[in-house]
Amino acid sequence: MISHENLHIGIDLGGTKIEIIVLDTVGGERYRKRIDTPQGDYQGTINAIVGLVKTAEQQFQQICSVGIGIPGALSNSSGLVKNANSVCLIGQDLKGDLQQHLQREIFVANDANCFALSEAIDGSAKGAKVVFGVIIGTGCGGGIIVDGQVLTGINWIGGEWGHNPLPWSNADDQHECYCGLQGCTETFLSGTGLQKHFQQRTGQQLTAKQIVDLAEQGVVDAEEMLQDYCVWLAKGLASVINVVDPDVIVLGGGMGNIKRLYTEVPKLWDKWIFSNEATLTKLVAPRFGDSSGVRGAARLPNASHAK
Repeated sequence: MISHENLHIGIDLGGTKIEIIVLDTVGGERYRKRIDTPQGDYQGTINAIVGLVKTAEQQFQQICSVGIGIPGALSNSSGLVKNANSVCLIGQDLKGDLQQHLQREIFVANDANCFALSEAIDGSAKGAKVVFGVIIGTGCGGGIIVDGQVLTGINWIGGEWGHNPLPWSNADDQHECYCGLQGCTETFLSGTGLQKHFQQRTGQQLTAKQIVDLAEQGVVDAEEMLQDYCVWLAKGLASVINVVDPDVIVLGGGMGNIKRLYTEVPKLWDKWIFSNEATLTKLVAPRFGDSSGVRGAARLPNASHAK
């Protein structure tokens, strides 16, 4: 098949899987494939990405733009990967190595920025001026989009709310974060954080999904835990609203599948938002779900970056 239209490749580089998508100019999906990530193998990861790109381009018989979302960021000074939970990427010249193999400019951004960009362009936050995209799963990340631009910041950590302390929290209810600090928002709101808090209270070692399912069944310990989780999320997002004041917050990741968050949290957050009027910010679910990250990566070449 030969394509005469402009096509854009997006790559979502995750800790367990690598996904590729090909979008046309209006956001239509033309191709998708997912493979396992070579665990702890940087060169294997490079080879896997290059192989996915070349296979997709052979199908359409054209060279495409390539954007990649990664679980970390690029250093503004060295260009090397930092802050990645896939530790084999840290200190590596991912962008440079891929550019050498693919012989073109490669666009790289944090996966949460890609998620936010996708939802701001044609997702649940389409048309909004300021969008805060949240990914809450095993970790807690975020991205800020202003007028269609990714707000990376001079340190390339724009939107990294998960490693600020959860405001107005009880000092007795804090856990140490992998970053070395205590009380980070991520230790409360991530799925693993919820598990640890529930285990601390009840002695039961359950997954976040199991806790949510028990709460829906009316189990008291689980219901109380989920009520506290709603309060924690309201506090965390209130602090973001106080600083960024977004039109829309899009809630992604596994924890974003908890339906009650979208009704309960906006009822709670006004208590901590510095305004004497009802908060106009909307909290919404992502239109494209887990696909938003890879779709946003494909959008990177056409999205300018704001410092």
